[in-house]
Amino acid sequence: MKILFIGGTGTISMAISKLLLSQGHTLYLINRGNRKLSLSGDLVELKADINDENRVRELIGELHFDAVADFIAFVPEQLERDYRLFRDKTSQFIYISSASAYQKPLSDYRINEGTPLANPYWEYSRNKIAGEDYLMKLYREEGFPVTIIRPSHTYDERSVPMGAHGVNGSYSIIKRMQEGKPVIIHGDGTSLWTLTHNSDFAAAFAGLVGNIHAIGEAVQITSDESVTWNQIYQIVADALGVKLNAVHVASEFLDACSGYDFRGSLLGDKANTVVFDNSKLKRLVPGFSAKVRADQGIRNSLSYVLSHPECQKEDPDFDAWCDRVVGAINLAAEMVKRDDPLI
Repeated sequence: MKILFIGGTGTISMAISKLLLSQGHTLYLINRGNRKLSLSGDLVELKADINDENRVRELIGELHFDAVADFIAFVPEQLERDYRLFRDKTSQFIYISSASAYQKPLSDYRINEGTPLANPYWEYSRNKIAGEDYLMKLYREEGFPVTIIRPSHTYDERSVPMGAHGVNGSYSIIKRMQEGKPVIIHGDGTSLWTLTHNSDFAAAFAGLVGNIHAIGEAVQITSDESVTWNQIYQIVADALGVKLNAVHVASEFLDACSGYDFRGSLLGDKANTVVFDNSKLKRLVPGFSAKVRADQGIRNSLSYVLSHPECQKEDPDFDAWCDRVVGAINLAAEMVKRDDPLI
């Protein structure tokens, strides 16, 4: 097949790119060319800013694609641009939405594609919902061949998946563990969370590309395994060979006392128990099942991060913020215990 990716070098898309190329497909990538690509196979790199429509239109010329996928569209206006560029040039348009678009709070912890879409906590999720609405309207009214994909928390070897972290990712939490410092786990740590390795995501995605039964459908791609946040942090601590010094803090409190987007990423996402029903995906991609178990994937990612200095991005601001939050929690507990006024 002849496939075009807008993006193609991120956590999710890089794994898919490698898999599709290994399967013998021709892959076109539209990106700015700022990142060296470690890809081999029938690859055609189209160097352009996707927002430069005239340049992109010139590059694709008279080409027609079996599938076009946009991994970097976040607002409906970007999908309107995609429609102008590809409405007559593809047999399938794949939009990467988000499982965070599902109803928050959930009325049923078991999530399938029929779960309502509504997230009052996170603008990112609301924009994804608006994008889905726009594309499905085009499918209903014009037959535009849309497939919507909803990933949840998908990770690769370059980042260890964790909960509340700063702008530089999760390494600062790993470093705190190594130094014996307390680490913050949102809530009581017992809510269930689903982690999906990007290699599993890629296998499912590849089965949907060019799949006639996926046209006009929304499909979630996740693992079937769910673990608690306490288990996730304990896996990391055990792999490091250190004692986990966890401090559990209400997600609402973390949001109230931070400059981070914890209202969206926690209240609108990670603070909720999520268990996914992937029956639809398995009907569309017979034989698919996620193969990377959470503890195995986390350990592999941790090993990679610890052996690659470029992945070890420290975050002194977040580290100091953690100390302040933990200090405030401990102080409040002591003052209440002594019956001292808090103010």
